[in-house]
Amino acid sequence: MTVDDLTLYSYDWGIDALIKQLRDLRVQSLEIRQRRDKPPKLPSRKELRSILDNLSAVLFPNRLGLPDLNEEGIDYYVGHTLDTVLRELYKQIRRELQFVSGHDGIDRVAHQQAIEITRVFAAKLPEIRILLDTDIQAAYEGDPAARTPDEVLVCYPGITAIIHQRLAHVLFMLGAPMVARLITELAHSATGIDIHPGAQIGKSFFIDHGTGVVIGETAVIGNHVRLYQAVTLGAKRFLKAEDGTLLKGNARHPIVEDNVIIYAGATILGRITIGHSSTIGGNVWLTHSVPPYSHISQASFRSELFDGGAGI
Repeated sequence: MTVDDLTLYSYDWGIDALIKQLRDLRVQSLEIRQRRDKPPKLPSRKELRSILDNLSAVLFPNRLGLPDLNEEGIDYYVGHTLDTVLRELYKQIRRELQFVSGHDGIDRVAHQQAIEITRVFAAKLPEIRILLDTDIQAAYEGDPAARTPDEVLVCYPGITAIIHQRLAHVLFMLGAPMVARLITELAHSATGIDIHPGAQIGKSFFIDHGTGVVIGETAVIGNHVRLYQAVTLGAKRFLKAEDGTLLKGNARHPIVEDNVIIYAGATILGRITIGHSSTIGGNVWLTHSVPPYSHISQASFRSELFDGGAGI
């Protein structure tokens, strides 16, 4: 008997029993979430990936768009791509809103809200492009290994993460937090940089290297801030209600003021403030506020290493 002959035999995997058990678990899960019928569709991670690629191409058509674009064809390409991508984005936002409402069939309220969110989002694209230009320039000026701003745009994972976050932040603030979270998670998967869409980030933001950077939902970052790899702007503790459930949305992440540099591996926790023009050294664990112009390091004899903006 050969191995191929074994395929003639019937194996009993218990499929029928597994189907029933999984069905029962789905029903139980829906009942726990107070959804006894078939829940509406969620936004699609796969479709959002395509949407983000096209939005990036709209913002930077010469570098992230089609390779053979010429000056005569750029506006047509941008217009056509934008019309298509906004229609697709509207569908994802409508899915989220209808999922939240739990409405079956045609939900006209979700439809109108999704149209309005998409319209306002589109109007903010020029503002997002301006911010991203400052981020790219900050990376180019801040990294001696960067030869051109174009190299920064197409090669640097920090810029990829920032593009996703700036687009997602607008959607988050407009009332599409699930779509926004999926967008930043796409960047997280691709770059290892985890920035919550709720984080508020000023202009000229530079993440060098980037892998392992974590920025929480309520973090506030000023202008001209530079982070290195494995920096965490996290929460120190999670407040709970009387019934033991976590309280959502309270301010629990750091405030980083303008012109701050935070070196690799630093962990900054809680609703504390890092004063402007401060330097936080590598691997520092910080849970209290520091005034402007502070130089925080693991040991005082290391403070000289930060003179002149030493980096990697």
